[in-house]
Amino acid sequence: MNPTGLDLPPLLAAWVFGLMGGAHCIGMCGGIMSALTFAVPPSMRHPARLGGLLMSYNLGRILSYMVAGALVAALGTLVSLSPAARVGLQVVAAVMLILMALYIANWWKGLLRVEAAGRYLWRYLDPLGRRLMPVVHLPQAFALGAIWGWLPCGLVYSMLAWSLATADPLQGALLMGAFGLGTLPTLLATGLAARQMGHLIRHPATRTVAALTIIGFALWQLWSLLPTAHHS
Repeated sequence: MNPTGLDLPPLLAAWVFGLMGGAHCIGMCGGIMSALTFAVPPSMRHPARLGGLLMSYNLGRILSYMVAGALVAALGTLVSLSPAARVGLQVVAAVMLILMALYIANWWKGLLRVEAAGRYLWRYLDPLGRRLMPVVHLPQAFALGAIWGWLPCGLVYSMLAWSLATADPLQGALLMGAFGLGTLPTLLATGLAARQMGHLIRHPATRTVAALTIIGFALWQLWSLLPTAHHS
């Protein structure tokens, strides 16, 4: 099972999935990174200091992804997944991407229903994260990232479906770690250039382009599942 539709080693495929999901990060998480940046006191917003805080934040976020991947994969050890079930999970992952794209572009908000379970947990975590702001220390940024890593996200859910199919907690954690590293370049760039990118992130054209990119990626995944795709 490979979320990219490409013939790549699993960890590399997970990293590519995160990297190609950069359009999602701009459309859905860009506002969060901007908020984190502006929560840093103005006197501490010079590039070196801000870069360290953003890196700590993202490392905490990636650690949360790895914990979630291990937990979901551990759940996979309790069930025996047939090849058909694994393909079904990959279809679910692609459909999640399409729903997320519709949400980013403000075309349809159905993803909010899919994320309802995650939002139940988030109601308890969100206040903890807000207590850590404004961010002034690296451990504080790391803790905030570890909390925000549990924010309901269709892209993460798509990747967790792959982790479930591995039925191996270590592999599930490594896959989510590789995926998180793939998302890192976009989120770091968004955080460091928050003021310059804020208007761009919110612009309807940006969200439309991001949505169309994600839909194209999802359709590519679905096409890779067709028998004819493996004989072309």
